[in-house]
Amino acid sequence: MKKIILSAVLISSIAINLRCQCDDAEFYGSCTSIMVGNKASADGSVITSHTCDGRYRSWMDIVPAQKHKKGTLTKILKGTLFTESMDEIAQIQLADNSRQTNPDTASLADFEVVLKVKGEIPEVEETFAFLYTAYPCMNEKNLAIGETTIEGRKELENENGMFYIEELQRIVLQRCTTARQAILLMGKLVKEYGYADTGECLTVADKNEVWHFEIFGEGKDKTGGVWAARRIPDDHVGVSANIPRIAEINLDDSENFMASDNVFEVARKLNLWDGKSTFKFWKAYSGKKPFSIREWFVLSSVAPSLKLSLQDEELPFSVKPEKPVSARDVLKFFRSTYEDTEHDMTKNLLIKQKKRDSDEMETVKSAYANPWFSTQMIASINAIKDSTVMRVRNIAVPQCAYAHVIQIRSWLPDEISCVAYFSNDNPAQSPRFPVYANILQTPEQFRISGHKRFIDKAAAWTYRQANKLATVRWQESRKKLEKARDDFEDKLFNEQATVDSESIKLLKEHGKQPVREYLTKYVIDFSNETLDAWSKMRDELWYTFIRGL
Repeated sequence: MKKIILSAVLISSIAINLRCQCDDAEFYGSCTSIMVGNKASADGSVITSHTCDGRYRSWMDIVPAQKHKKGTLTKILKGTLFTESMDEIAQIQLADNSRQTNPDTASLADFEVVLKVKGEIPEVEETFAFLYTAYPCMNEKNLAIGETTIEGRKELENENGMFYIEELQRIVLQRCTTARQAILLMGKLVKEYGYADTGECLTVADKNEVWHFEIFGEGKDKTGGVWAARRIPDDHVGVSANIPRIAEINLDDSENFMASDNVFEVARKLNLWDGKSTFKFWKAYSGKKPFSIREWFVLSSVAPSLKLSLQDEELPFSVKPEKPVSARDVLKFFRSTYEDTEHDMTKNLLIKQKKRDSDEMETVKSAYANPWFSTQMIASINAIKDSTVMRVRNIAVPQCAYAHVIQIRSWLPDEISCVAYFSNDNPAQSPRFPVYANILQTPEQFRISGHKRFIDKAAAWTYRQANKLATVRWQESRKKLEKARDDFEDKLFNEQATVDSESIKLLKEHGKQPVREYLTKYVIDFSNETLDAWSKMRDELWYTFIRGL
């Protein structure tokens, strides 16, 4: 009986931790993107990034380059974020327009959004290959995109528009080679066919530059859209974290600003701007304070001498870092839970215990303390002593479907220039593996989503099981998990020069196809190693907790 009770307690604890931060609307479906210009980066690369923080699909697949007959149409869809594999999308793209829903998706009560056709637009005669993530992220031409939802004013939304943000991303990755082209094409498509989504930010990068693009609907009575884009200066770092950030826009400076032709008109028409005061894009179309803790933490960390404050009315749009920022620095930001700062949620979870082999007492952090407690767990702790745990929105969250940091290295051939460092589940816990933009296919386990139900062969669940088990006694389990995570990151960057060198050699001697085959095998082998390690870690953690908590 005692064993049964302990097991029940353990399972209950795991269930509470599985819910984590995603049981709060404030923390659900919220993402982070960090951008680095080529003169701010440690190696001259351009960086964009994304954490897909919500219950979205985790599958990813390569859509190859295609040729189309003149006059061909392509369907624009709604609901791709909630599909379980590429097959669902392929079926509806090939199907009759009369087929508006996918039965498997529609039958799941957890999801109100079903896969359906919003409309059609003319296809181009030739499209580029791209990596099809929930929010499509990079193509074979080294164009890369990060995303964060910024919502904005409800009166701007109009679901009669054709495009949701993820479909805009897909179309431009299939058709564009530069960030500027992508932004202008999105603006053209929205003007012609309409925008149906909430406010969104895309962080669009190419070999030379990275742009911060924000878009909203045009209002209930019109299906267009309103948008603005600002270039991150080459020697600056920028961040988007679910809040509009663009302030004043100078359309005379076309090198650094772009906007829809209605950007001022819509604000005046809807009484969001008086036409006299200084126009600020975020103030007109959102009205909320244009930053929160995540923006402040990133910008103040790379430029501490600015002494930025959470109490400031507005932060700089971007900042010049005081030392070069590497891709690994960005990965570190995505692991952040503000540990050892005043914003650390676990700072008060201290206990006294005897030192090992001594009667002397010491104060240590409780083994059960972790920065991803659910609302119920926080309420339970604070019921004992008020304000013991103060809720903070970490950058690293356990409801993350996947995360990537994309680095575009202009000095390398196109076939190897663009590489993403991917993880599934909590980016503070999961290992990173490389995905090159020009691979031929993704690993099989990553072509299956894990967001609707438990699927053993879905990669997301392999990482998720070990990560969630580790939070049961996080202060003990983290030592092994974080070492394994860091070892894979070391391996990734230690091997990169060799992978680049071998790819260049193959390209010179044998052409593009052998390079793509080589990189594909490398990605599959590397990701399989991480899956194997986390599978073993899951089994070890189950054994660790065999007698309960």
